[in-house]
Amino acid sequence: MSLSALPLSPARVFAELLAPPLGARGRENEPAPGLLGGRSTAAPPGREVHVSGSAELCAAPDRARVSIRLGSRKGEAGEARSSVTRRLEYIAQSARQRGVQEENVTVTKDFSRVENAYQMEAEVCITFSDFGKMQNVCNLLVEKLGSSVIITPPHFYHTAEAVDTLRRQVCLAAVGNTRRKAQEVCRLFGQSLGKPLLIREEEMKEWEGQIDTHPSSSSNTLTVQQRIQSATIYASSKIFAIFEIKGREKRKNKLI
Repeated sequence: MSLSALPLSPARVFAELLAPPLGARGRENEPAPGLLGGRSTAAPPGREVHVSGSAELCAAPDRARVSIRLGSRKGEAGEARSSVTRRLEYIAQSARQRGVQEENVTVTKDFSRVENAYQMEAEVCITFSDFGKMQNVCNLLVEKLGSSVIITPPHFYHTAEAVDTLRRQVCLAAVGNTRRKAQEVCRLFGQSLGKPLLIREEEMKEWEGQIDTHPSSSSNTLTVQQRIQSATIYASSKIFAIFEIKGREKRKNKLI
């Protein structure tokens, strides 16, 4: 599954360069404990930069499910079974030859007596991870079996692993953006960025894609690409972080 970064709106950067209050380090000009003559050689109070940042990513669906329905009504029970069984075998063979694993194919059958005839109905549900294979299988079945089967439009969705991956990646992207902003703030004042003191995810949002369709359009008339776009998941993350400020940024001497 591919994840692609979306263009972000202009970032709203919140940054503060802070030092702890004097009360936390002792009163100003107060001698440090254990030092003679009231002279302190302790390191200067630590300083911090507070920054917020965000990121937004999307993930297209990684699975598609197609349902194939077929049936037969005959005067003899064996004829009804035989008609459906032949088509089921052809559907299974076509899917298998195109790399569909057996565990991704589910078949249900229903046999009943209707008036003076026997009726057998079956449904084959196939789950695809390769959408190109899905289209090839469906096109072949339409060509070879025609109106004797009914193929429903594909249902696109995400596995739990794909959703978890998207959530992790968007969070990490937001953390990376936040750290880069903190570095830029420090560099602007000639300082260098230290270690993180706090990293907190303040907001996490998820939503599905939307497509522009005519109000009277039915979901059955959507193209494959429109269905993929509609099933695409978007996620955004907002991060708040606090970093240490080391001090003046060291610059390497340039060789002449």
